[in-house]
Amino acid sequence: MLRKVKVLLEMIKFGHTIFALPFALIGAFLAKRGVPEGATFGWIILAMVGARTAAMGFNRIADRKYDAANPRTADRAIPTGAVRLVEAWVMVVLFMLLYFVACYQLNPLTLLLSPFALGLTFLYSLTKRFTWLCHVVLGLALAFSPLGGWVAVKGSLSGFPVVLSLGVLFWVAGFDTVYACLDADFDREAGLYSLPSRFGRETAFRLAIFFHGMAFLLFILTGIVSGLNFYYYLGIALTAGALFCQHIAVNPKDLSRIQLSFFTMNGLISLTLFIATWLSLVV
Repeated sequence: MLRKVKVLLEMIKFGHTIFALPFALIGAFLAKRGVPEGATFGWIILAMVGARTAAMGFNRIADRKYDAANPRTADRAIPTGAVRLVEAWVMVVLFMLLYFVACYQLNPLTLLLSPFALGLTFLYSLTKRFTWLCHVVLGLALAFSPLGGWVAVKGSLSGFPVVLSLGVLFWVAGFDTVYACLDADFDREAGLYSLPSRFGRETAFRLAIFFHGMAFLLFILTGIVSGLNFYYYLGIALTAGALFCQHIAVNPKDLSRIQLSFFTMNGLISLTLFIATWLSLVV
């Protein structure tokens, strides 16, 4: 049982929940202008874990045939039989229930918005079949993270800094575009859509730089409209450095260090902005 759970968690890259969770907490902290009370804090974390795990599980289910045909992903759990399809579905359903229960425990508006947020993450798994804007759809799905954190605390949309969600949208679209370069050739042959498969890796990298530039400006605007102080802008400076490192570590002709770019740097960005926001509010 424990071995199966470990395989399931590895299948959905459970540790990468760190990408979206800090932004949900940023939204919550901004709404409270400090640290939310314990129960609210805990339910927000459970909601994010439930949503992200269910969405990634659905992604693996939806893409299982493409994963099996793609040499890079052929060793994933479902194509190799390490996880049966029914087991993957059970995991998705259980974490969907966790997500909706957590949203119910927060407030009525959070529960009302919850199907739209989860539906967008599920929709992303299908978008590569019909649009190269799939990276933007993923960004839009994760842009619900800070909005969800804000609503979980406030119980309303009033006063929410929309620029924060827009920043998340462009940040995610940028790093997902870079990551999609790994499968550009396979996607083109399989009839799947992405910016790299449609326009080539070099153009995709230029678009990713544009997306990240927009994200950087929107994160600065978040600090301005939210009245944050020096500590937040120090975090912004570190974020700029991490974004820069992503684009010098990887280029269209050498994707060998993309794990550093995609996982390490982006996890660092989300954590840095969360800590910077927290310090700005409490110091």
